[in-house]
Amino acid sequence: GLAVGEPTEVMYEMIEVVNEILPKDRPRYLMGVGTPQNILEAIERGVDMFDCVMPTRNGRNAMLFTYNGTMNMRNKKWENDFSPIDPEGCDIDRLHSKAYLHHLFKAQELLAMQIASIHNLAFYLRLVTDARQHIEQGDFVQWKRSVIDNLGRRI
Repeated sequence: GLAVGEPTEVMYEMIEVVNEILPKDRPRYLMGVGTPQNILEAIERGVDMFDCVMPTRNGRNAMLFTYNGTMNMRNKKWENDFSPIDPEGCDIDRLHSKAYLHHLFKAQELLAMQIASIHNLAFYLRLVTDARQHIEQGDFVQWKRSVIDNLGRRI
């Protein structure tokens, strides 16, 4: 196991080492990881299950994950953006606008944290569901590369 703070590449190396030792016919679990990029890299290395506070912690702090990058909902640029939070996302994303969520965070309404956490959890579920689909289609590596290129952006 690793503690918190090692470089990402060291974590990936350790995943590869451990997965060579673990039984091939059993699920592989990675605790406390992490970003969507980390999850995709770990999936490529054979990890099956994850848990992490990141989607809800970041959501409570106004940071949303999307396929186009991360969004800080406290930024003024969302103040008059009445488009859906994520038109491709979950029901909550289509029901509420970016401007509304921005307002809730500025007003320190608890509903803001709930909406953002639900959005992030739904995004993570969509990410791993899409990953499974691309594994089954045989194009996971190419898909992962294109997704990772977009995930690191700040919208």
